[in-house]
Amino acid sequence: MPKVPANGIKIHYQHVGEGPDVVMLHGLTGNLAVWHLKIVGMLQKEFHIITYDLRGHGYSDMPPTGYTTKVMAADLKGVLDGLEIDRAYLVGHSFGADVALHFALLHPERVDKVVAIEAGLAAMIHSRKREDWEGWRNWRETLAAFGLHVPREHWYDPEYMLKLSLKVPKIFGPATGRPRKAEPLLNMLHKTTMIEDYEEVDGFTLDRVEEIRTPTLLVYGESSAFLVTYRYLSEHLPDTRSVMLPRSNFSHFGPLEHPELLAQHIKGFLQEQAATVPSQSESIAGKGEPPQ
Repeated sequence: MPKVPANGIKIHYQHVGEGPDVVMLHGLTGNLAVWHLKIVGMLQKEFHIITYDLRGHGYSDMPPTGYTTKVMAADLKGVLDGLEIDRAYLVGHSFGADVALHFALLHPERVDKVVAIEAGLAAMIHSRKREDWEGWRNWRETLAAFGLHVPREHWYDPEYMLKLSLKVPKIFGPATGRPRKAEPLLNMLHKTTMIEDYEEVDGFTLDRVEEIRTPTLLVYGESSAFLVTYRYLSEHLPDTRSVMLPRSNFSHFGPLEHPELLAQHIKGFLQEQAATVPSQSESIAGKGEPPQ
């Protein structure tokens, strides 16, 4: 189980394939398995892919604090430094996309391109606090489809609905790139500041989006509950294009619901100038695993 020291903790990672370096970041409550279920196998012939568990997730360390995108971006820098990767493509899903964008803001010299799948942004949390945010209804309807009723007093309670979702294997579990058991996620909810930190802007204010010059592909579902963020990013990122995935049951989980289509878009976007980007894969394969 390879781990790399990064930003004061140890991060569990995996790497496969050959070619330009691509680092893939999962969302909150997930782990690196979400990429390996299908996406990695479709990309590993063209790219050297590094996946890792965000702090508090999977087999990475779970410190009590440090779950903002700024701290996570520092974790990512530590991973790149530890694996001796100077520059990479970044592919992030949900909160992982937020981290990738924050990293591109802070360290543009380390990023060639970003694929941001269903980014939310803490600075847009006000749009997701409103009772008329479509995400609340979508979440309740998804739980109801599995026979789980959300009492009215918890209609707008993310922690309650997250815990309720843990009871549904089709929402949480190995098939969705999440732990087989709920205990690790419950520990993270109860023993860390993840819920509070998710709402911390920590320097990534909306006005700074225009400072991100890295070419970015925005990927959202047609029925996504995060389209407000999509519209802001598409209007304010200087170098961006976008892709809309077809409507689906869960809308937010493109890596699981539309893996073939998503892999096609990722590959096409990254390969436009892939031949000019030097690979750092030998730095890992040739020097063995970093110290545990």
